[in-house]
Amino acid sequence: MDTSHLAEHAGTAGALFASIFVVATTTMRTMIPLRVFGILANVVLFATAIPIHNYLVMVVQAVMLMVNSYRLHQMLQLVRDVKKSVNSDLSMDWLKPFMTERNCAAGEVLFYKDEKAEDMLYIVSGRFRLVESGIELPVGAIVGELGMLSPSNTRTQSLECIEAGRILSVSYSKVEELYVQNPAFGFYFLRLASARLFQNLDALEKRLAQQIAKNAEAKPA
Repeated sequence: MDTSHLAEHAGTAGALFASIFVVATTTMRTMIPLRVFGILANVVLFATAIPIHNYLVMVVQAVMLMVNSYRLHQMLQLVRDVKKSVNSDLSMDWLKPFMTERNCAAGEVLFYKDEKAEDMLYIVSGRFRLVESGIELPVGAIVGELGMLSPSNTRTQSLECIEAGRILSVSYSKVEELYVQNPAFGFYFLRLASARLFQNLDALEKRLAQQIAKNAEAKPA
């Protein structure tokens, strides 16, 4: 039985379906649906290349399938990790794959008060201090994330390294890119930033109450 015509028809039908998926990807506004339709197109094109023994197409589509699958997994993992952070300890570990490593020396000032803010930092090791308030930031702390949400995008304090260490930085443009690509990420990031803002306000209120109590105790009877 001559199967060449069947293979030809199967290839034509497969190419048609794959074209539909490819066209559909151009209408996607967010990254997750785009990756899903890309995976479907890869699978269809790979399947249609089998009957006609088009090994080049099979190899290319197999590689693209792995890339799209990995990117989809990465984005879904990002959303899960951000949601977990919001509901637990506000950890920023989920952002590490998108950050750049930097070593800092003791005495180095990473940024100054009132200068333009372009990135936020994650402290991996060492000791860092906010100069104006005197607050020392622990390992695992994030600093500079609220500058992205402020209208002026300026630093509210200076940050100094007081013991050599390592930080990870991520630009606001990268965070904005992730926000645009995935609305779910953007939603959880805003919740995370809001929760962190309320944490900071609570800490300031406690410090103010302590200062008032100290001043009251220092007054002569």
